Amino acid sequence: MTNYKISQIPFNTKSISQLSLQAEELNNWPVVYTLNDKQQIYIGETTNVEMRMRQHLQSAERQKLKLATVILDATYNKSACLDLESHLISYFHADGKYQVLNRNGGLTDSDYYQRNKYRESFQEIFDELHKSGMLTRSIPEIVNSDFFKYSPFKALNHDQAIAVEGVLEKLTADIDNQKKTPIVIQGDPGTGKTIVAIYLLKLIEDIRQSTADDVLDVDSLFSDFFAEGYRETFKDLNIALVIPQVSLRSSIRKVFKRTPGLSQDAVMSPFELAKSGKKFDVVIVDEAHRLQQRANQPAASQNKDYREINIKLFGKDDIHKTQIDWINACSTHQIFLVDSAQSVKPADVPSHHLEALVAEAHKDQSFFRLTSQMRVMGGTDYIDFIRQLLNQTWNKPLPVFGEYEFKFFDDFAEMRDEIRKKNAEHGLSRLVAGFAWPWASKRNKLAYDIEIQGQKLRWNSTASDWINSPNSVEEVGSIHTVQGYDLNYAGVIIGPELSYDGAIRRITFNRDKYFDVKGKENNPKLGIVYSDEDLRLYVLNVYRVLLTRGIRGTYIHVVDPKLKEFLKGIFRFDAN
Repeated sequence: MTNYKISQIPFNTKSISQLSLQAEELNNWPVVYTLNDKQQIYIGETTNVEMRMRQHLQSAERQKLKLATVILDATYNKSACLDLESHLISYFHADGKYQVLNRNGGLTDSDYYQRNKYRESFQEIFDELHKSGMLTRSIPEIVNSDFFKYSPFKALNHDQAIAVEGVLEKLTADIDNQKKTPIVIQGDPGTGKTIVAIYLLKLIEDIRQSTADDVLDVDSLFSDFFAEGYRETFKDLNIALVIPQVSLRSSIRKVFKRTPGLSQDAVMSPFELAKSGKKFDVVIVDEAHRLQQRANQPAASQNKDYREINIKLFGKDDIHKTQIDWINACSTHQIFLVDSAQSVKPADVPSHHLEALVAEAHKDQSFFRLTSQMRVMGGTDYIDFIRQLLNQTWNKPLPVFGEYEFKFFDDFAEMRDEIRKKNAEHGLSRLVAGFAWPWASKRNKLAYDIEIQGQKLRWNSTASDWINSPNSVEEVGSIHTVQGYDLNYAGVIIGPELSYDGAIRRITFNRDKYFDVKGKENNPKLGIVYSDEDLRLYVLNVYRVLLTRGIRGTYIHVVDPKLKEFLKGIFRFDAN
């Protein structure tokens, strides 16, 4: 039964004065509201809407808005209104019709009594806003977009909020005490490291730009940071967000371009940061495990750049300098978000460099861990299972992962068809694979790269934003196109580069069947020759990443017969 009522009035003094005549509850009941004109929108919640509207009319930024929309429901409490407000902020930002004026004061994803019941009722409100034209896209379309997934207005879960609060306190103390110790946030796949990085930058920017009058507008976990003292500490900070992966960096730049207070120019590659000639106060590094050591670069010009950057920053071309050293040389304070088990090729910064960062952060009490799963509906049980499975340490019955779809396919065509069906139903369902086939279609667009059981496919036709490209459901994505992204369903092809030796109970690796040139290249510059065992560990990391992309489910097809039989036994699944 529908209990809510949506009312719209002109946003001016006369109309607001008449609010109490429309419904007595409007002056003594929690409600959610929006203020907008044709280009901008502000979303809020209050227990006294008339008084709150009068406060907004005193704001130079918001008094220019034209229309007030009030959502009232007699069953709503304060927690439900905060939850609805949080959803509307993220949805309106991702939808893109309006520029969202809200500051990021600290939206948190808190549980409360009958939350699931309330969230079901929210769907009717979202549908009505879509029908009215305030939202231009349906909620499923919005939720599948990069603008939603990487929105700086995402509600944080408990451990993310604790980490953000701790980072702000530590960063403030370090700035005030002129101390330079790296801050490290570590988390498994799906714990929301990228969300935390974006959220942090937006929150710091909002604190920097706030005034004393803005304190009235902040009622959240982070409201204390908008008070006098913090505001002055952050006021003139020059901040950059470094993202090593090309595709992910491109996606986040688009999000920043849409977000007030953020600039896409703040999102940089390690090369761009080092070549900028600037000294940054704070650099946030997402996917820090994908920073590089000195190695042969994909483009010849980058080899030259690497050498010139070293000379510029350190006075000589020290081949032992890594991109972590670049970050440190170009900034006063650093925040690294890491998962060393997601290093997927030898050119990545070696794990002992990341371990040193973590150890230093632990020593200085500037280490924070993310544990809660935000991506995979199978939760931490599924993540732990995948880790142990690939490490060959799983020796228990297959866990039950709730509603998470985890299926093994003997018939590849059947898995391919199922991914197509899931894509039609939910969107963002893709085939992904280890780099176990040459990329012939890169030079010959008519060529096929992969053939499995008579099914012919091509690798990703674009390296940038492949997941959202028009024909991606008919292609296969590599690790370089999906790391850092979410899928609803992932169809993972485990290629012939991996097999299984039953005599030693071990997943084995065949270098000759692995075709990621940069993923198996030796490093003569540093005098490093990578053994098959070294590469095996990198490839297992690749599959760990691929097997943890799916939000709703993961499907698996295995090419090698020995590995297929081993995994089928572990899964206790009948062949499909």
